[in-house]
Amino acid sequence: MRFVSVTLQNFRNLPLVQVALTGQRTFLGGGNGQGKTNFLEALGYVTALRSFRGAEPRALVALGQSQAGLAFVLAHEGLGESRVTITLGPAGREVEWERGRVARLGDFLGKFPTVVFSSQDNQFLRGAPALRRRWLDLTLAAMDGAYLAALQGYTRAVAERNRLLKQGGRDAGSLEAFEHEAAGHAVELIARRTLGVQALSVLFREAHARLVSEGETAALVYAPATVVAAREEFAAVLLRARPRDTLLKSTEHGPHRDDLEFSLTGRPARLFASEGQQRCLVIALRLAQAAYYQARSGIRPVLLCDDVLGELDPARRTRFWTALAGDPQVIATGTVPPDGTGDWQRLVVTAGAVEPERPE
Repeated sequence: MRFVSVTLQNFRNLPLVQVALTGQRTFLGGGNGQGKTNFLEALGYVTALRSFRGAEPRALVALGQSQAGLAFVLAHEGLGESRVTITLGPAGREVEWERGRVARLGDFLGKFPTVVFSSQDNQFLRGAPALRRRWLDLTLAAMDGAYLAALQGYTRAVAERNRLLKQGGRDAGSLEAFEHEAAGHAVELIARRTLGVQALSVLFREAHARLVSEGETAALVYAPATVVAAREEFAAVLLRARPRDTLLKSTEHGPHRDDLEFSLTGRPARLFASEGQQRCLVIALRLAQAAYYQARSGIRPVLLCDDVLGELDPARRTRFWTALAGDPQVIATGTVPPDGTGDWQRLVVTAGAVEPERPE
């Protein structure tokens, strides 16, 4: 897949952008705060209809404007030339493409895969488990409708159980009903996460090996908070935890507490990896995500690189470009242009305007 053209209106600080993207590699230069990351954020929105920075739709609309518009023309391996239009406003978002208006996220999620490499990705190692779960949920749900359905069902059931717990847990019958509903979805989630992380782990290890010199090995491991194999087992866990959960007014056991663990040469990466090693680990994770998308869908994702390679030494930057199998479309930002990595379309972002770079 590749973006052929991009039109943005009133998206963050980008009042009106109309750009044709030529070739397989595009570099957006310019100073900090000009709108480079906002441009990538708009492109990434087409995959899961959400901001990779976690912003709500209304926060993406320029100040003083009632709505924002995003329009893309994409060359797609399975759908041919596709046009996608997204409108963001006070009521949320509206999405249209050749198949009509999108009514359900599951009908659109992952059809147009992108993978974002962000300078904030090191938080995957250092940050809270919620960051890693969110990445895992987005990655697996984009390629597996059953995973998305289980996640949505589990989230609703736990929310209802928490509501009853906050009321003192007096309605035992309703609590039991939601516990059994949550249990069914939980077992499905755990099973699909186990298989998904197994596949991602192989791709992660291979990607990491392409980025580093010999002697370093990396691993990605699924760490479920509650290990159960049957619905009845998980329902029993929730029943036993009910008195304590009532005091805490929240559900303390289940897949919403799961985690991912990274290791480097057999040791916890969070504790022992250097800055450069951590950067290689999270880049390998993103490369694994791209390979997973392509293996599951047959669609080559677009790679959106937000000022990440400047933090790597020249040897690691060279290994990164070598690791990009299949010549995907790459759209990168930075303050320093890439050097010695092929032909690039050069664009400059200045105060929300995106224009071709003028030769000196």
